[in-house]
Amino acid sequence: MARRYAVAGTGSRARDYVRAIFQEHPADAELVALLDPNPGRLAFHQQYVAELGGGPLPQYGADDLELMVKEQSVDRVIVTSPDYTHAAVVSRLLRAGADVIVEKPLTIDAEGTRTIAAAMAESGKSVVVTFNYRYSPRNSALRQLIADGAIGTVTSVEFQWVLDTRHGADYFRRWHREKRNSGGLLVHKASHHFDLVNWWIASEPTRVFASGGLFFYGADNAAARGLGPRPERGTVDNSAADPWLLDLRDDDANRRLYLDSEQYDGYRRDQDVFGPGITIEDNLAVVAEYASGARLTYSLNAHSPWEGYRVAVNGTEGRAELDVVERAAVLDTHIDPSYPSATTIPGTVRSNGERLTLQTHWSPAAEIQIPQAPGGHGGGDTLLYADLFQAPTNDPLSRAATLRDGINAIAVGIAANHSLTTGHPTNIPDLNLA
Repeated sequence: MARRYAVAGTGSRARDYVRAIFQEHPADAELVALLDPNPGRLAFHQQYVAELGGGPLPQYGADDLELMVKEQSVDRVIVTSPDYTHAAVVSRLLRAGADVIVEKPLTIDAEGTRTIAAAMAESGKSVVVTFNYRYSPRNSALRQLIADGAIGTVTSVEFQWVLDTRHGADYFRRWHREKRNSGGLLVHKASHHFDLVNWWIASEPTRVFASGGLFFYGADNAAARGLGPRPERGTVDNSAADPWLLDLRDDDANRRLYLDSEQYDGYRRDQDVFGPGITIEDNLAVVAEYASGARLTYSLNAHSPWEGYRVAVNGTEGRAELDVVERAAVLDTHIDPSYPSATTIPGTVRSNGERLTLQTHWSPAAEIQIPQAPGGHGGGDTLLYADLFQAPTNDPLSRAATLRDGINAIAVGIAANHSLTTGHPTNIPDLNLA
């Protein structure tokens, strides 16, 4: 019998879950309600449901979480609302009697982890955090290599992630640009990356030191580079002449979800990346210590000309390296900045692709074949949705993320934000996370 689902937060990310329910898992899941404070976005998703073959769904406002669960006999709620709302929304849903699937990050601060954990303990309901990068075949292959003991005991991890001037810039247009909303990139984005490290090496972080700042985006940096006067937003005439501007009229979904829906809440999806009011960092460096004794060195840059990541895991028997280029250059007009480009660039020295290399001591390097899978996020989305909506299977890689995994993923970012403020290392136990 299909479980009854609702979606809380009907922005862009919710579309993927709605599509997966109707197209891939209609026998496993039934979507029975939509919830959002914005009537325009609710109307968009109601039409999207109709396009997928579904009928009219009951719609609820932000204050009606408990009422929705009760009236529609909801079994599980998919939470895709902004990060700063997660603690309150998730805890209310748990106490209302529903299990929760929540988009990463679990929440943005230590208080939020305690709020959610208390509600979970009191209600007896469950929380699943969606880390789709665990399911990407290349990341799973690295996990398997380490678990098999190919490099021995892990001693350190070197991790470099670069966001390009389409995807990286987009965080500085949206609500994410204010740290009070997102926890900054160390929580919102890097929780993906820290979760991968925790999962790859099967250990928990204990101490963190961070350094970073806003060195590229924002009004002060624009003035220092002499960029001159700029529009407050990207939806302006002649926006195509400026590659930094996002014109919401260029994409029907963006227009309907955000531009046409501004009348209800005033939210602007297309703010100028060089405008005032940005409080998150765009360049970050982190050193983290783990209970196992391993060390992590991590860096994040949000204004790179290409997008991807490089990770090396050092062990007592050798070294494994994973190199991924998700977008070799920002050249096309692909509207969704969060998905890799399929554009091929003839004659380039950098092209889209991935490579996993293993080299043990006293031996030449060998390339490890990575299984291929269709779908977004390197094939991870399809596998994730199967895990979410179907009966759990015995997964030797333990890809399904628990509440504890969700807390450990944001623990590094929360501690790193604390370190940025104090200028000193932060012991994670001192934060009193749940």
